[in-house]
Amino acid sequence: MANVHVINHPLIQHKLTIIRDKNTGTKAFRELVDEVATLMAYEITRDMEMEEVEVETPLTVTKTKVLAGKKLGVVPILRAGLGMTDGILKLIPAAKVGHVGLYRDHETLEPVEYFVKLPSDVEERLFIVVDPMLATGGSAIMALDCLKKRGAKNMKFMCLVAAPEGVKALQNAHPDVEIYIAGLDEKLNEDGYILPGLGDAGDRLFGTK
Repeated sequence: MANVHVINHPLIQHKLTIIRDKNTGTKAFRELVDEVATLMAYEITRDMEMEEVEVETPLTVTKTKVLAGKKLGVVPILRAGLGMTDGILKLIPAAKVGHVGLYRDHETLEPVEYFVKLPSDVEERLFIVVDPMLATGGSAIMALDCLKKRGAKNMKFMCLVAAPEGVKALQNAHPDVEIYIAGLDEKLNEDGYILPGLGDAGDRLFGTK
């Protein structure tokens, strides 16, 4: 899976284990999702372009590197994607934030769009689209469709856990999009939920049922 990156960093895997635990409460769950998003953002930005600048240290003048000024955007898929957004912004505070609102029809398992709001300079930005879960792939595919329809040309997708079925569907629909995953899980169950998974990420983040 050439465009799929499973991030096996020990800190990410440790925190993901606690996130999966059904006994982890809302406060801890929310904090851990935020922390894992920050750690994943470190990996997802590894290939960002750099440029050379000159700075004066307390001892001398030297040439060193800074980010080349590529415009970034973070796009959470509502509502669960909100839980990962602040974690990314801790590392990339200048990034603009868009939103894509989708919900899953529990009978058809298909996503339904209800809200899209993006920065005005869509074509110029690298967008990191985030959602804790990649199950059937329907929501991720539709979110990326929404961005492409509005002119986005450069996107990455980031999630905590994914089912192989969702990864394959997303690859087929958007082969140009790099996929970053903390945990590649076993399969989907008959109801379209990831196994072993972590339950409903939105409900666990916000304390709803």
